[in-house]
Amino acid sequence: MHYDVIIVGAGSMGMAAGYFLAKSGKRTLLVDSFNPPHDKGSHHGDTRIIRYAYGEGEEYVPLALKAKELWDDLAKETDRDIFLQTGVLNVGVAESEFIKSVLSSAEKFALPVEVMDSAEVNQKWSGMSLRTDMMGCFESTSGVLKCGECIEAYRELAELHGATIVMNSRVKDIEIHDDSVTIKTDEHTFTGNSLVISAGAWAGSLLSMVDLGLPLAPVRKTFAWFDADDMLYGQQDYPAFSFETPQGFYYGFPSIDSVGLKVGRHDGGETINPDDPRRTFGEDDKGDLLNFLQQYMPQHGQFKYGEPCLYTLTPDKDFIIDLHPNYSHVAIAAGFSGHGFKFSSVVGQILSDLITEGKCELDISPFRIERFIKR
Repeated sequence: MHYDVIIVGAGSMGMAAGYFLAKSGKRTLLVDSFNPPHDKGSHHGDTRIIRYAYGEGEEYVPLALKAKELWDDLAKETDRDIFLQTGVLNVGVAESEFIKSVLSSAEKFALPVEVMDSAEVNQKWSGMSLRTDMMGCFESTSGVLKCGECIEAYRELAELHGATIVMNSRVKDIEIHDDSVTIKTDEHTFTGNSLVISAGAWAGSLLSMVDLGLPLAPVRKTFAWFDADDMLYGQQDYPAFSFETPQGFYYGFPSIDSVGLKVGRHDGGETINPDDPRRTFGEDDKGDLLNFLQQYMPQHGQFKYGEPCLYTLTPDKDFIIDLHPNYSHVAIAAGFSGHGFKFSSVVGQILSDLITEGKCELDISPFRIERFIKR
């Protein structure tokens, strides 16, 4: 069968794009090597932070605010509980570029951020223990997305609107023609008018099939859960958090439904081949997270379990969202560098707009491919 649009990679961004395209009336095919939601890429682990006063740059704020609108729409349309308004606390020293960007974006977009010194943070959340030179920026309107629920919701709606989803089927070849595309798996050959590539850690190899070499580095990351007293660390009173420390950049979540305090490290990690067997969560991973907790959240409980996951990094840690420089009927979403999930609703809509209209209403100029193409 011939489709209007083929999406290769049906994880967070791809599944959202599938929904928006199918809803607009496009005959849409989604193809994935696995069966989303799954634990092979970057979208597992139950939860993701969503925040709007953005430490990674003011250019992300309009996307974050639109993403929240779309998440609210998704929750209403599917009657799923996908967002928890825990608030998010960003912690660092005043001269940190991350904290400066949080504060400047809050001021520019009139976002409700409460600035607190270390004593105020420690008093408000007795489970925390900040150093005296640290400060906190608390955004009460932000919180936590349930990532598996989000993908399942978009999958449900995409199929409801007529999208075809082919799972556990890896794309082996892509051919781009003047006004169509052909993709081949071991079992099938599909044709379409347009193509979206949104394959996470596998985007690099797929993009090489369409004559595009981009600097995408799949990196192993880890996160873990620890026992926690819900009176100190429970979701009713404790925020999600991001900590910039001298040892590294850490993030985490309150104990949601009493499962424990979840913590991960955002920086560091080792570059890997996503097709190789993934090194399991080890003692070194556990020790790193414990060192963070013992310093800043010392009343945590025992280690429960940990898992590895993947980031796909660009050199500047900013996203790639664009049309192919040589093929206007090919859209690309890649390199989300460990902070992309919260945006997947709006990225899905942007991909749909790029394919159907050739443009979108939001400013995506910072995410153009051309910044990585040598002239």
